[in-house]
Amino acid sequence: MMSTGIQWTALWVFVFFFLLVTVMGFAASKWQSGGSKGHALDEWGLGGRRFGTWITWFLVGGDFYTAYTVIAVPALVYAVGAYGFFALPYTILVYPIVYVLMPRLWKEAQANGHVTAGDVVYGRYQSRPLELAVAITGVVATMPYIALQLVGMQVVIKALGLTGELPLAAAFIILALYTLVAGLRAPALIAFVKDLMIYIVVLVAVVLVPAKLGGYSHVFDVARDAYSGKLAADPKALVGLTVPHAQVVAYATLALGSALAAFMYPHTLTGIFAAKSANTIRKNAVFLPAYTVLLGLIALLGYMAYAANIHVASNNDVVPALFNALFPHAQWFVGFAFAAIAIGALVPAAVMSIGAANLFTRNFWKAYVNPQVSPEGEAKVAKWVSLLVKFGALIIILFLPTKFALDLQLLGGLWIVQTLPSLAFGLFEKGKWFRAPALLTGLIVGLALGTTFAVMDGTKPVHKLFGVGIYTGLIALVVNIIVVILVQLIVNAVSKPKAATA
Repeated sequence: MMSTGIQWTALWVFVFFFLLVTVMGFAASKWQSGGSKGHALDEWGLGGRRFGTWITWFLVGGDFYTAYTVIAVPALVYAVGAYGFFALPYTILVYPIVYVLMPRLWKEAQANGHVTAGDVVYGRYQSRPLELAVAITGVVATMPYIALQLVGMQVVIKALGLTGELPLAAAFIILALYTLVAGLRAPALIAFVKDLMIYIVVLVAVVLVPAKLGGYSHVFDVARDAYSGKLAADPKALVGLTVPHAQVVAYATLALGSALAAFMYPHTLTGIFAAKSANTIRKNAVFLPAYTVLLGLIALLGYMAYAANIHVASNNDVVPALFNALFPHAQWFVGFAFAAIAIGALVPAAVMSIGAANLFTRNFWKAYVNPQVSPEGEAKVAKWVSLLVKFGALIIILFLPTKFALDLQLLGGLWIVQTLPSLAFGLFEKGKWFRAPALLTGLIVGLALGTTFAVMDGTKPVHKLFGVGIYTGLIALVVNIIVVILVQLIVNAVSKPKAATA
């Protein structure tokens, strides 16, 4: 049910809003700058560390709830049912973690001028190998995430009736240019427009769409019948309007593991480090759950697609197909909705590329290539690396199957959560009981084990352990922590006799 011809009204509305945020992106270079003479990389990569509560709220929300979220969550609900709602408990769990951990991490970064997770780790443990391992993990986990933002944009561009890869390439060239000019200020400013547009689209959709389809009762009844039909065709299928019993543990562990991983990503940490105070972060941990309500409403679109009798070749086409089918005489709204989704790709993609560029600049270029690089030199390197990162993501989408990016992103989640001990353990211990060799060993073991399980399972995020499905990243993290503790105990036991004989 995807459109085959160009929808001109929707396209012009789409182009108008895209041009609007493009102008905002370039204009953002002077926004919130105040003529600051601060550190060049701080200014470009962290917006001068001056973002207050509201700017941080929009920025973190904008880069946490992405275009691919708006496309993929309803697609997963459409495909399997209630299991797709794991994103709701995950985003509920994540904010208490943010409230407890992130203000402490911000204080450490602010006091020492840290820009990245690698900076924090090196500052705390003085270990270049651990710093490099954390930095590489962050960059590798982020690259496919940027590519998936392109998938979200690609879906709506196709739904507008445009063919070929030129529109997608043009959109990301524009993104690359204003990120180069304005740095983190560009996505921070655009996030205001993006989030407002997404809220309008979703609130209109959850009121008008069920009204067009006979109400929520009918929506749920039709969805239940659809999943029952899938079960009749394949009794082993794990689908349903409620979470099947066999998926309960997988559902819970996937939510917990995803929550632990969420703010380990370079882009979410970049939003945290850009805040002007620890209290700003605490306030955001209180207010950001408003996005969880929005996410729940977005997920319901997957059920609504059944009531609208939507049939698509790819599950990712569900949301655009739903809007095209139910608003044939309101093409301006379809264009507005598609623009909101496309702009929803720009904000996180920009922050992700900046976060990855900061890691490369600080924890590889400065550490190994040019230790004497000036602040201005750091900023220059980061700007060009951010371009290369976006170009790499574009290459992935244009020349490799979408499934490749999706598989890598699923691996990215289990990879990035392995950096949690290195970042979090030192926040609560003054005696520095944990040391770099133990943390590095645990990180390597966690990465190796998680990757092995994921490859064995066809890159699915859940691994069966003793017959029970458990999130692979969480299994690897538990083993990671156990290894860290055991190695540290061994190191302590070996070092004590040496200290005594000395």
